[in-house]
Amino acid sequence: MDKFVERQEVLKLLNAPTPEERLANLAILIGGEKEKPEVKPQFANNHIHTIYSFSPYSPTAAVYCARDEGLQTAGIMDHDSIAGAVEFRKAGKIAGIGTTCGMECRVDLSATKMAGRKLNNPDQAGICYMAIHSIPATGFKRLDEVFAPLREKRNVRNRKMVANINELMKPYGIEVDFDQDVVPISQYQNGGSITERHVLCALSQKILDKAPRGGCADFVEQELGVALNDTAKARLSDPENPHLIYDLLGVMKAELVSKIYVPATDECMPFADLVKLADEVGAILCYPYLGDVTNSVTGDKKAAKFEDDFLDELFEMLKEEGVHGVTYMPARNTKEQMTRLQKLCRNYGMMEISGEDVNSSRQSMICKQLEDPQFKHLVDATWKLIEREKVD
Repeated sequence: MDKFVERQEVLKLLNAPTPEERLANLAILIGGEKEKPEVKPQFANNHIHTIYSFSPYSPTAAVYCARDEGLQTAGIMDHDSIAGAVEFRKAGKIAGIGTTCGMECRVDLSATKMAGRKLNNPDQAGICYMAIHSIPATGFKRLDEVFAPLREKRNVRNRKMVANINELMKPYGIEVDFDQDVVPISQYQNGGSITERHVLCALSQKILDKAPRGGCADFVEQELGVALNDTAKARLSDPENPHLIYDLLGVMKAELVSKIYVPATDECMPFADLVKLADEVGAILCYPYLGDVTNSVTGDKKAAKFEDDFLDELFEMLKEEGVHGVTYMPARNTKEQMTRLQKLCRNYGMMEISGEDVNSSRQSMICKQLEDPQFKHLVDATWKLIEREKVD
């Protein structure tokens, strides 16, 4: 059987409707293995999204795929939600790999020295992403209590963005219904979040329904007036492309967000409140470094400047506010950017955590750059996270 076809059959089992079914299927699959995957201890990934934010993978499927690629560890990282963490831990035990649990969210910078600055959020100045890493199981309930009402507030904004999409797409006969098209592709009813990716995925499906088979690229360029680079054009023109909806979603995110985006306000807690919350639950709060972007590794960000011009000031603020770590993706940045960032982390006593932002079937769970001795400590750091989160 073709490797991709085989993987799709496995994913059907591991993306079954309930966590109980998924975990039971994982146990059966691993129990029936004739040969275990090759182990690659030089790699780690602490930023794997699941269906509880946006991803083709349930927590169980994420663990299986990480192990299948050779990882001995895996880290969950969903937006505004910790709902997949219990399943993720259980799947790790079945699969025999270490797990670390986290979540990410947007926060308001207005009461900090970075007020009004554009940091790691491409869509909005004065608001930044933060990652809550290494959350012990005892903190799951508290985090859900805090973020459940924030997810509801986010949906108010999501509905406004859907309305903006519909206004933009009206000339092309495309309309997205939030309740019928967006909510069903999320895990909102089970404690998950609905993100811009869900909204744009629903739009992407409508476009695919409208475009002729193999004609998605022509439709996007000729009907929607969106210019495509050679890579995107080839992918969207391929009628056999198994990642088509994720590739189209990437184009929509890069090209349309600025036209439909509604600023995040009520759903973003003040920076200091998040610092207190992370300390309360015993987690490690980290700033996710983005850095000036030239070529986006995930294909959904245009070339742009972010925090590099004032990185020293940013580290001063993070230290003053009580942030304990920095998380980054070596594949996204240049060696010069990484060297500078690591030096600042050492100077300010910041823990360094790595993870490649996985939310598409096209992406690998492995970051090849971690083979470089410059990043070996990131794998060691992952094992420290796993150790501190261990539960019976």
